[in-house]
Amino acid sequence: MTALPADDTGAASADLTLRIRDALLGGEFAPHQRLIEADLSERFGATRAAVRTALLNLANEGLVERLPNRGARVRAITVDEAVEIVEVRMGLESLCARKAAENVAAEDIAELRVLRAGIEDAVGRGDLFEYSRLNQDMDRRIRELSGHATATQLLERLRAQSARHQFRLAFQPGRAAQSAPEHIAIIDAVIAKDADAAEAATRAHLEGIVTVLRTLG
Repeated sequence: MTALPADDTGAASADLTLRIRDALLGGEFAPHQRLIEADLSERFGATRAAVRTALLNLANEGLVERLPNRGARVRAITVDEAVEIVEVRMGLESLCARKAAENVAAEDIAELRVLRAGIEDAVGRGDLFEYSRLNQDMDRRIRELSGHATATQLLERLRAQSARHQFRLAFQPGRAAQSAPEHIAIIDAVIAKDADAAEAATRAHLEGIVTVLRTLG
């Protein structure tokens, strides 16, 4: 691949941050794995300067840790840290669900109903990869509907840090059958424009995640 020109470093590093983040969250790099600038430059077709900036951005997000005189490596999030992250998410996601229920419009409701049907179908077929993808779509859509920019920014960073544990949870035996009704309850509350129910359903779902996470410790 051809490296991007040096004068495009700002735009390149922003795009590269997203691409490396996606690779990290997709499990393409293992916890504690060294992230070599030269290797990343070749893999992603970017300049070393863009790679360096992207790694600094990801370090600020808590996904990468910088090692003195040794470059960078993938930061491993412990189960205890993952639990703390979910506990913080609980307040933010409950707020977003409440706001989404208050803001939802007719066209949004139609989209949420399609999403709801997709979740039920994926679980019924045992397609856990599709179910996981749809859950991410649901979370993203509720954040968007909330219109709460600050909560959304904070959640995107927190979710990125705990994504690896979330991925593990999604494939725990029986987990989908338990979590699907929780997700559907959140969607139904938002569709009904019931802010209290949306907030309560979101909190109950995340409390369940904390309980399951503790079993992984």
